[in-house]
Amino acid sequence: MIAHPLIRHPIWQYAYFVEDIDEACRTWNRLVGAGPFHVVRHHIAENFLYKGEHVEADVSYAFGQAGPAHIQFIAQHDDTPSIYRDMYKPGEYGFHHIGLLVSDVTGEAKRFEEAGYETACTLWGGDYVAYMDCRRDLGCYVELHGDAPVIRNMFEMWREEHEAWDGVTDLIREGSGRQRG
Repeated sequence: MIAHPLIRHPIWQYAYFVEDIDEACRTWNRLVGAGPFHVVRHHIAENFLYKGEHVEADVSYAFGQAGPAHIQFIAQHDDTPSIYRDMYKPGEYGFHHIGLLVSDVTGEAKRFEEAGYETACTLWGGDYVAYMDCRRDLGCYVELHGDAPVIRNMFEMWREEHEAWDGVTDLIREGSGRQRG
């Protein structure tokens, strides 16, 4: 057994790259009872860096719960280079990343880099976020997301919504956030 594994925080999110966010929400609701989903279309992140360059793809997100698991769906609407297009060409879709809430994103990213996994993307999403390229060993990215109270509270609210939800009403809820005009 490894005394100190590289991933030492609980996985709190499972993210999938999908063609159609609304269809993914409906499918996951039908198959596993996931939802409700909060959707942010054509999101604009703050301080988005892809491989060290300011490049931002046209991306939409959906966030929801499937029992205790937080689920994210991602759809990219263009062919701009990104951590999504690194894995999937147009017409290809699948599992993209696991998400970890960490108190020190910079320190955790350094640990990953020292272990041979490069930082592919950074941004500000309520707190600092770094995507580590672990595809060669895990088949996916690892998202290191800052564990700010606003983030933890938002995910707790979504979990509570899921637990109290009737499984049908308002499956897809348009979210707020910075969006393209």
